[in-house]
Amino acid sequence: MTDVTSTPPRPVGGSAAPRARKSLLVQDARTKRRNAAERRFRAYGVAAIATAILALVFLLFTIIRDGSTAFVQTYATIPVTIEASVVDPQGTRDPAAMSKVLTTSYGKLLENSLRGFVETNGIAIPDLADKDLAGFFSAQARADLRQAVLADPGLVGSVIEVPALTSSRVDGMFKGRVSRESAAGDARTSVAQFDLAEALKARGELETRFNPSFITGTDSSDNRAEAAGLGIAILGSFYMMLIVLVLSLPIGVAASIYLEEFAPQNRLTDLIEVNIANLAAVPSIVFGILGLAIFINLVGLPRSAPIVGGLVLTLMTLPTIIISTRAALKAVPPSIRDAALGVGASRMQTVFHHVVPLAMPGILTGTIIGLAQALGETAPLLLIGMVAFVANYPSAPPQGLFEPASALPVQVYNWTQRADPAFFERASGAIIVLLVFLLAMNLLAIYLRRRFERRW
Repeated sequence: MTDVTSTPPRPVGGSAAPRARKSLLVQDARTKRRNAAERRFRAYGVAAIATAILALVFLLFTIIRDGSTAFVQTYATIPVTIEASVVDPQGTRDPAAMSKVLTTSYGKLLENSLRGFVETNGIAIPDLADKDLAGFFSAQARADLRQAVLADPGLVGSVIEVPALTSSRVDGMFKGRVSRESAAGDARTSVAQFDLAEALKARGELETRFNPSFITGTDSSDNRAEAAGLGIAILGSFYMMLIVLVLSLPIGVAASIYLEEFAPQNRLTDLIEVNIANLAAVPSIVFGILGLAIFINLVGLPRSAPIVGGLVLTLMTLPTIIISTRAALKAVPPSIRDAALGVGASRMQTVFHHVVPLAMPGILTGTIIGLAQALGETAPLLLIGMVAFVANYPSAPPQGLFEPASALPVQVYNWTQRADPAFFERASGAIIVLLVFLLAMNLLAIYLRRRFERRW
């Protein structure tokens, strides 16, 4: 077996020597350059993918590192004396009369109990002042103690041990936010308070454990960062996603079926298709301006209500659902339609008995991806006033759809604007919760796609 060679033709009218023969098994300079370019392109692709993966890993690591501590909180368990002269000055044990006592009085109970515990157990802390004892507990701990006494007036005059939420500075001492050196220059804490926290921790009176109120609790003021929770934001996001699902799914799917299967091909439908494609590329903040102008200023719907947020996100999600649904309908082979029509099925029967069931995986996937995109939107919700401080849970639907609420991405934005470092920790924790919801929705899309997928 010999190499295949090529002999160029001799020039006409001349007797020049023939060119050297080239073997197909030997790369020439041009082939080497082409193969080198291909190798470089592959290396660029691998480098781009590796860079993207590293950036994603770094982002997730940073978020988990900064936000995982938001799910735990430091509590102090010390004997608290419920002095009758403070919580029930009239001695009636009447909850109505006792409710007139402010939470600051219960703060005095915690302060006096902590002072007595320190003195009784011989805990010597140099330069320990009353301000250090008063700022040791969270303002939420006073409110919780007041609620417990009002719920059970029989506690008056007794000594109880309840886990009391510590302040954000004390909590930060066990999370790396506050050190002994930084405590010396912080106006809201001191070295003595830091030493007191360390002494109580060594005795087992302080415990950093899981904090369920971060998931179920409400937002708090700037002075109670340690008590801020995501409960209202989670419920508000759920209400808005419910509205988006109820409105965008039937409208988007119906519009897609009509445009793809029934609409005549003319200038009007071409104009509609172009506008739908353009709306999918419109910045989300434009939809917020539209919602502010129409739903709030014109219709008069309340600000910061899930109904307004849901309507705005529905407008933003519809183009995505329509485009993905039309793509799923186009993916159904024309032979399916021809076979159904050939055996006598009507156009309506062909679409709803054959085409739509086969396109259902793509329709469901596009819908869930559109909902996931809407769940993470912030700009349109800021324009309709969902940055308001909401202290109470909204009612059940339909009344709760018109009451003030918040949303997860807006809550993240709100917490990053506050001064206390504990709010930044909670913002990272809220991002983790949001990512969990988004991951769950994408996994659901994958499951539904595999569940309803049919091969032909």
